[in-house]
Amino acid sequence: MKNNFLLEAIKEAKKAEDLGEVPVGAVIVKDNKIIARAHNMTEKLKDPTAHAEVLAIKRACEVIQNWRLNGCELYVTLEPCPMCAGAIYQSRINKVYIGTFDSVSGACGSVINVLQNNYLNSNIDVRWIYNEECSILLEKFFKSKRK
Repeated sequence: MKNNFLLEAIKEAKKAEDLGEVPVGAVIVKDNKIIARAHNMTEKLKDPTAHAEVLAIKRACEVIQNWRLNGCELYVTLEPCPMCAGAIYQSRINKVYIGTFDSVSGACGSVINVLQNNYLNSNIDVRWIYNEECSILLEKFFKSKRK
């Protein structure tokens, strides 16, 4: 089941790619049902906070009519950045499943770890799924941008 949710996040990442955005997608699940989905929209919205995770969190909050996303799980194709990790922490999401790491700005263990941090009293359950398609989407996108 968990891989199916990551596949849904990959579909969102492909939507971002089609728009010329960095191909990152996210879904939020509660009680084994997707309650929100989003993809990066930074370029289209001209908004540096329009990352897939932040947009999905906002939509999930609208759906359940609460800013606390207790009992929710986030599936995301790329390790969240510090901003997104902060939003995950603040929203009280319980588990995060990650498709691939971000060696530049990953904030869930690669570069820093916001979600499992004693100084922040944060111990969110982080699971690495490592999906090759997540990595390939990003590699292909950045190679095409460098040409």
